[in-house]
Amino acid sequence: MTQNSPKLFSLEHKTVLVTGATGYLGRAISFGLAALGARVLVNGRSPEKVDELVASLHGTGGEALSAAFDVSDENSVKDWFVKFADQPLDGLVNNAYAGTAGSIETANAEDYRGSYEVTMVAAHQMLSAALPALRLAVQKNGAASVVNMGSMYGIVSPDQRIYAGKSVSNPPFYGAAKAALLQWTRYAACEFGPEGIRVNAVSPGPFPSDAVQQSNPDFIRSLSQKVPLGRIGVADELQGPLGFLLSDASSYVNGANLSVDGGWTCW
Repeated sequence: MTQNSPKLFSLEHKTVLVTGATGYLGRAISFGLAALGARVLVNGRSPEKVDELVASLHGTGGEALSAAFDVSDENSVKDWFVKFADQPLDGLVNNAYAGTAGSIETANAEDYRGSYEVTMVAAHQMLSAALPALRLAVQKNGAASVVNMGSMYGIVSPDQRIYAGKSVSNPPFYGAAKAALLQWTRYAACEFGPEGIRVNAVSPGPFPSDAVQQSNPDFIRSLSQKVPLGRIGVADELQGPLGFLLSDASSYVNGANLSVDGGWTCW
């Protein structure tokens, strides 16, 4: 394949599992990967929400299958991959997250544990269980790719002045877990790169949900003023970076963290 081939950016004939796919960002990611030709394995804890997204992807001509299980439940993860073990998995996107707002003063130990479990421990469990399928993809197609969803707050601290109070601030346990995930990404890239399994991260900037945009326009203005591009991100703008890292176009990109934050972390 020549270096100028448009097929470098294609995900045709690739199977990609997206965790937390039914959330705001996960949904956009899933549609973007399907549009690039991937067969998307839609993960989420709610079978109903997973099935709804699978149907929506089919409605746009995409190829998708249900992968409903809880990524924080080690046995559920293992059980699902036992059923999938004889199939190659070309890509894995560790996107799942669940947590609350807060600050150091308002947080408790369980907040930290919960955030770390669903971010860092779940990513470890997913990669560990997926290794046989990822290795099959390497044997069949020459490579496999893992992308971990970090955050700008895994790189810099939130500016607490733009939040209405400590109880609604972006919490310390979120950024701490994402920072750990970025370091784990580098470690995994070094461990599995020799096998042809690339591991990278994408760190989104401000991508508030539609509900937040509609209910809190003053907050959106404050966020926008923090961004060199002068606006918040649109969920669809994560599709290109994810597609790049999962495609053959990024065949020599390993252990990288791609910031998709409008320049937030450049200030």
